Amino acid sequence: MKFEELLSKNKIEKVEKTEFESKSVEKDIEFAKAGMTTENYSRVMSVAYEAVLRAINKLMNCLGYRAIGKEHHKNAFEFIRKLDLDQNQIDFFDKIRVKRNNFVYRDTEEISKQEAEEIIENAEDFVHKIRTFVQENRTGDKDDD
Repeated sequence: MKFEELLSKNKIEKVEKTEFESKSVEKDIEFAKAGMTTENYSRVMSVAYEAVLRAINKLMNCLGYRAIGKEHHKNAFEFIRKLDLDQNQIDFFDKIRVKRNNFVYRDTEEISKQEAEEIIENAEDFVHKIRTFVQENRTGDKDDD
């Protein structure tokens, strides 16, 4: 089973499957774009990252799982690595996860305008790939583990 190790290590748990809905994810990305005018690029990065994390969480819920534990963000990325998605973008956003953590909890991360634009662009693309993955893998009650 794809997710057995994550389940046994209490990084994820099974939950009731839900429909994948991305309206709130799209709103987060639009909010990040609007935030570019404030020149608070670190906050823009944080919001764009949170859009991606929200999409990952919705994908997990759609498949009948959720990340748990103190490192639930990290655990969500471990989960999504097991799926047939763009591994380069997963790596990209896993690095953004660390930058966002430094910004939120240590106030140490400075993001440039160019980097913020790149993060938003990648967030839009990755969320699109997640939506496409969900559409291509709709299986009704098929168990994916």
